[in-house]
Amino acid sequence: MKHRILAGAVVSLLMAGTVIGAGPARATAAAEPSADTVMALPAPGGRQPIGRSVIHLKDDSRADPWVPGTRRELMVSLWYPAGRPSGVPAPYMTGKESELYVKENADLLARHGVVLPADAFTKVATHATVDAPPVRTRGGLPLVLLSPGFGMPRATLTGLAEELAGRGYAVAGIGHDHESSVTSFPDGHTTTCDACGKAPWPTVGAVRAQDVSFVLDRLTGRDPVWGNGTLIDTDRVAMVGHSAGGFSTIPAMLSDPRIKAGVDMDGNFHVLPDRPLDRPLLMLGRPGHVPGGDDATWEKTWGMTTGWKRWLTVDGTQHLSFTDLAVLTKQLRVPFQPLDGDRADAATRAYVSAFIGTHLGRGGASPLLDGPSPRFPEVRFHQP
Repeated sequence: MKHRILAGAVVSLLMAGTVIGAGPARATAAAEPSADTVMALPAPGGRQPIGRSVIHLKDDSRADPWVPGTRRELMVSLWYPAGRPSGVPAPYMTGKESELYVKENADLLARHGVVLPADAFTKVATHATVDAPPVRTRGGLPLVLLSPGFGMPRATLTGLAEELAGRGYAVAGIGHDHESSVTSFPDGHTTTCDACGKAPWPTVGAVRAQDVSFVLDRLTGRDPVWGNGTLIDTDRVAMVGHSAGGFSTIPAMLSDPRIKAGVDMDGNFHVLPDRPLDRPLLMLGRPGHVPGGDDATWEKTWGMTTGWKRWLTVDGTQHLSFTDLAVLTKQLRVPFQPLDGDRADAATRAYVSAFIGTHLGRGGASPLLDGPSPRFPEVRFHQP
């Protein structure tokens, strides 16, 4: 049975060729929302308190590719190491985002006897506080640009963002408008995935590359939109993406030399490089992405990369295992993947953090990237 799991994720699943079994349905006619259903993200491994600010950007120079007659708008969540907490917990989603997200996935959850209140995703316990004062460090803050999967709210990469922020990075999670199942804006309007089902993948890659460069411009230009933008070290910038965000890393890196390194988490490379990529790349995915597996684009892309590179797969994972859904679905007792959700989350955080630390200079080269580790026997290294 094909279905989507807690996301606008049907598009992400189809693009990855992933099928996730739903398990036996349960009768839920009499089920009522559970007011005490509270999910929580695992604590980040870094030492720093974490701040989070939300930024609204509008690119008046660019038409939105998905909605004629409009300009391109983006919502960006910015996580960063804080000097001290602000005392106001950062919500996982806005009230409207949570309401629509719960409604979108109600049928799937009901099959497993789970009925969530409309505000369930506003209550997901995070580890950041709103607009906390940022820490000031010598050399500034390296920046990681985070791009979610197609149809996926940017919130679903919060755990990874907090992990990196706690380790000393600024992390900008980009909400690509009309490419997410739900995005709320400061004026109260909420958009959904107008592009879903009709977007050609080469266009998605090109649009995301433009979005990433625009966000980078606005965060680091002469008049940075974030009041603490001068703290960002523009010489240490990386991009990490899941699914469509993952395959968009290469178009973004090829079009913007400021991006020094990239990570693709389980994204099929629907846009193959038109020239070699000479900067570091980590490809991290499910078992179907092994050499000779069900996606030939990874092998083709591997041959087009000439810089530092690693190709890793994680046994027992599925396409969405590299997002917060690995742990949140476990807490909801919704069947999701063979590998324990907390274990999948820990592997993702460990290897992405090791890669970012190696190439943006916080923590230095990590032996975790040298080869198989007894810490993570489910992670396999490939060298075609």
